[in-house]
Amino acid sequence: MTWDITGMGAVASIGGSPQEIFASLCAGRSGLAGLRAFDTTKYRARQAYEVDDRARPGADEPGRATRWLCRAVAQALTDAGLPHDLAGVPVLVGTTLQEQRSAELWWREGTPLAPSDLHFGTALRAAFGAGRTYTFANACAASLYALAMATDLIEAGAADTVVVAGTDAIGESAFGTLDRVQNDVPDALRPFDRSHKGMLMGEGAVAVVVQRAPAASAPGRRVHARVRAVGINCDAHHPTAPDPEGITRVVHDAHRRARVTPADIGLVMLHGSGTPKNDSTEAGVLARIFAADDAGQGEGGPLMTAVKSMTGHTLGGSGLLSLVVAALALREGRVPPVLGLTDPVDEAAGLRLVRDTPATAATGLAQIDAFGFGGINAAAIVEVAR
Repeated sequence: MTWDITGMGAVASIGGSPQEIFASLCAGRSGLAGLRAFDTTKYRARQAYEVDDRARPGADEPGRATRWLCRAVAQALTDAGLPHDLAGVPVLVGTTLQEQRSAELWWREGTPLAPSDLHFGTALRAAFGAGRTYTFANACAASLYALAMATDLIEAGAADTVVVAGTDAIGESAFGTLDRVQNDVPDALRPFDRSHKGMLMGEGAVAVVVQRAPAASAPGRRVHARVRAVGINCDAHHPTAPDPEGITRVVHDAHRRARVTPADIGLVMLHGSGTPKNDSTEAGVLARIFAADDAGQGEGGPLMTAVKSMTGHTLGGSGLLSLVVAALALREGRVPPVLGLTDPVDEAAGLRLVRDTPATAATGLAQIDAFGFGGINAAAIVEVAR
């Protein structure tokens, strides 16, 4: 069974729609800038990948994660040719921080905040009449976990259409924690490069409309891509350190569910968090999985890229954002590069990492990786819609 992606929407530091984001990625434009959300003098890191939409410089605002979520959902519904009425349609939202920043502004500055505004369902109900909203707080794999639930709901006959989304705004508590626990001070997020020093946060939202296949049979309806499978697990190996075995299992599970082999995969959207341990683990696992001479479409295995090099780590929505980019890459035959990759780590030596300029690719299958703290892992397989 496959599931059709008929609508897509996204907001990030490098663009206000999926098409703008994809164009920026292919052009090598980064969203990195000096941190605007709060005073950085208390922290070592001073940069992030923020959405620059505050009304006044130096004054943060509550509800930004919710605002982007509603914007991305509206884009996805319009793109799918559906009315902005989600009564009876499940909406599954992946997040890491939810509206933590709004709570911080209330606590520190007295910014008005109703408890109901901490739940995404309040705004989704007001904007779209959504009555079935669910939030997944599965760290960096949250939105792919939500996608897995969406496919289950459709397969079980509980829904024909599901909206899947992810959103996060940078919170000072999370930024400060990350600033303290990372050994080095990153000035940019550089996945798989020897110069990587750690993760820098990004923000934004993403949404897709998932429908029972074949949605293309509906008059005038476009299908961006088809979900073949989503594999999920939680290896609980360590609070922060990734487990190669847990990641290996989730990738093999996704392949099994999709009924594909490594040789079928032509593109891998890497998790690529820019942290030395995560990069080396992910690269090592994929090198083994795609090690066979005939693994991957084309010499040397599948093409691989990491969008966090330009968007930063968009946390709960990062997996779904990579999936949206994968859908556009499959359709347009272009794969954006990994920005700043000049000297790959040893573990990535055999991987076909896209560098410097976009790569031309005629491939039909992509794998999307998302690995979070606590061993929360997800991998999705999508195919181009013919």
